[in-house]
Amino acid sequence: MTLKLYNSLTRRLEDFKPINKGRVGIYVCGPTVYGHAHLGHAKSYVSFDILVRYMRYLGYNVTYVQNITDVGHLTDDADQGEDKIAKAAAKVHKHPMELAELYTRSFFEDMDKLNCVRPDISPRASGHIVEQIELVKTLIAKGYAYEANGSVYFDVSKFDGYGKLSGRNVEDMIAGARVEISQEKKNPADFALWKKAEANHIMQWPSPWGQGFPGWHLECSVMSTKYLGQPFDIHGGGLENQFPHHECEIAQAEAATGKQFVNYWLHNNMVTVDGQKMGKSLGNFITLKQLFADSPDAKHERLSRKYDPLAVRQFILTSHYRSTLDFSDEALHAAQSGYDKLTDAVIAVRKQIKNAPKGPTAGDVESRLKMIKEKFETAMNDDLNTSIALSVMFELVNLANEQIAKNATGETLGAIDNMFTKLGGDVLGIVKEQYQQQNEGNEAMLDKLVAVLIEQRKTAKQNKDFATADTLRKKIEEIGIVLEDKPGGVTGWRMK
Repeated sequence: MTLKLYNSLTRRLEDFKPINKGRVGIYVCGPTVYGHAHLGHAKSYVSFDILVRYMRYLGYNVTYVQNITDVGHLTDDADQGEDKIAKAAAKVHKHPMELAELYTRSFFEDMDKLNCVRPDISPRASGHIVEQIELVKTLIAKGYAYEANGSVYFDVSKFDGYGKLSGRNVEDMIAGARVEISQEKKNPADFALWKKAEANHIMQWPSPWGQGFPGWHLECSVMSTKYLGQPFDIHGGGLENQFPHHECEIAQAEAATGKQFVNYWLHNNMVTVDGQKMGKSLGNFITLKQLFADSPDAKHERLSRKYDPLAVRQFILTSHYRSTLDFSDEALHAAQSGYDKLTDAVIAVRKQIKNAPKGPTAGDVESRLKMIKEKFETAMNDDLNTSIALSVMFELVNLANEQIAKNATGETLGAIDNMFTKLGGDVLGIVKEQYQQQNEGNEAMLDKLVAVLIEQRKTAKQNKDFATADTLRKKIEEIGIVLEDKPGGVTGWRMK
């Protein structure tokens, strides 16, 4: 079955065909780094992490580019207001780039915990100012842009394709817009390519039009085509960025070159809280650091506990990337429970393999594994349907538990473990390679702790302090460990 993806540009499900055989270029709009990442960000970046992982599972050589917006994203997407990073930095009396650095590190820390693969290239907007100025110069020379009072705007009336991604009509946009948005614009729907910076604006660069900074939309057109060429295969981002951000990216890139910008546009839907979009502007967001928190200080009023980052990832995978995901503490509890069940099965399989009897893989298990793999791939080929793929993983959990109970051969358990690794690890990113190492490390530590307690009890008995010896035995039993006194003064132990 061929991989089918829903293309927002054509508004239909399409067979995926790469521009270059065996190779795929993917660009995803990265974060504007003025605060800690929240659950809404996680849905977006986990969704596109799944795309990258599955493409690689299918054998494609993927170049994954995800930018960092560290300048130019205004508080009002209609080209008004302050730079989001500059505004946040002023509140805490820090240099904007200091704040951008802080939250860039924070973002990658959170994405690492969610087991998102790092982008192959993570360009920063502030590192591509020269290329952005050159693109503006090209657009002016071709008649698609104009300078006004030190700022430069894209003239949407000159580009016939404006609105093709969002389905909006340019005439309606111009007629419905408020003229007072900016007196500098020829049309209210025109958007900024370059913004004039006032003298006190910290993040500014010299340009042919004076001191200023790039527009948010300009950055992504430049960085995506620099590293992936034009056209490239897939551009991803949140549904809320379809207009104006992605629409403007198309206009800039295609007006400058006369070539198609991107072949496939993928948009993930949002996380909702009580039916409303989760977002910083609404103040209803929950940061990933609050979800993962060990400290009570970082707790959120809507959370009853901390959650394993991979349980949060599994929660995101329960919904299709194009569907909304409604947050609730109860839903996270269910995801944590499911993740624990999956994890326990993987650990149990890997632990039993070491002492399992030798022999070939059971025939019925081979056929069931083949069926599980086919069902999983069918779901993923259907526009990355992770909710169905996840349900298939629990069929694998049931198979694993059955074979453990049957004391199956090491080869049988190894085949099951291999399927856990490929489907749950390589593709879904919820099965970790180090489970067995962690488990063995925990057992070794437990051995040492129990040995200390046994030695203390032995010393108490030698000193005829039988009350302390009995108390120690009872305390040890309370935590689930039974002591077994053997001939010769040796004491062993086992779990209840």
